[in-house]
Amino acid sequence: MNELKGKKILSTGGTGSLGQAITRRLLKTEVDVVRIFSRIENKQVMMQSELNDDRLRYLIGDIRDFPRLQRALEDIDIVFHAAALKHVPVVEYNPFEAINTNVIGSRNVIEACLHENVEIAVGVGTDKAVSPLNTYGATKLLMEKLFVTASNYLDEKRHRTKFIALRYGNVLGSSGSVIPKFIQQIKSKQKLTITSPEMTRFSITMDEALDFILSSTFVGKGSEVFVPKLKAYTIETVKESLQELLGNTGEEKIPVRQGEKFHETLINTDELRTTLESETRYMILQRSLSDEEIRQKYSNMERTALTEPYSSDRVKLIEKDRLKELIVKSNLL
Repeated sequence: MNELKGKKILSTGGTGSLGQAITRRLLKTEVDVVRIFSRIENKQVMMQSELNDDRLRYLIGDIRDFPRLQRALEDIDIVFHAAALKHVPVVEYNPFEAINTNVIGSRNVIEACLHENVEIAVGVGTDKAVSPLNTYGATKLLMEKLFVTASNYLDEKRHRTKFIALRYGNVLGSSGSVIPKFIQQIKSKQKLTITSPEMTRFSITMDEALDFILSSTFVGKGSEVFVPKLKAYTIETVKESLQELLGNTGEEKIPVRQGEKFHETLINTDELRTTLESETRYMILQRSLSDEEIRQKYSNMERTALTEPYSSDRVKLIEKDRLKELIVKSNLL
């Protein structure tokens, strides 16, 4: 938190669930200013009514609009890039728009960061970018690749920008995810729509995500992809937890959605050879380093012990009682 003192921050997609949460966390520190950059006017008005702080600035704009983005980044030290089209079925139906936002928009963020000589740029990614099965995952893979290769454009005499990328699963209760959907169905006295009870997903709470994002921001040297160490849950555990908390309205079997995986992967087989780890996270490098280079550059990391993909069906599962506790604690009901 001390490293944020006096910093000027900009958050793209700043009115989304992650953007609002990270803003609240930042306002607990001694940051100088937090700029919210997003395109939906009503969300900004609602956010302003909830957050009253002289350090906040609300800027209407779209990451597709490079001149507006460049102006928003004037004198900024750190950028958290979370703006994206995120809903898998929406992106499957509107792939051109997803490319314009998730890929070209991310390129605009990178170029604007270079132009304004931002100190740190953090691209917030997703597990769906690993061996992508759907268009959303493919566009977020390209976003990640753009961030970790942006250093190719750095002129050390002119630029100070450090680019890093983050990968993690859906935040517990985030928009469009299974838990709020099931909650809405139960409260509406509808049957739960279940694809497969054995389907698994990585689990991370909003507080855990914020801790991971902010700590990774200052751990990275540039061009790394950071991945948190997480547990997972099954759809069956989610169903039983919510039925015990809210009531049993029944269930019905539905087909797996287009582009949906049974299990999510955060690190694939081919990435293991350049992956390092610490107690709390993995770090994927863009090239292999010798043991001596690792000791010199990343003294708190070591080569990963993983021998198979880091997948949601291969990690420890969250027990039902613990998941119920997390749901209640996260105020999702």
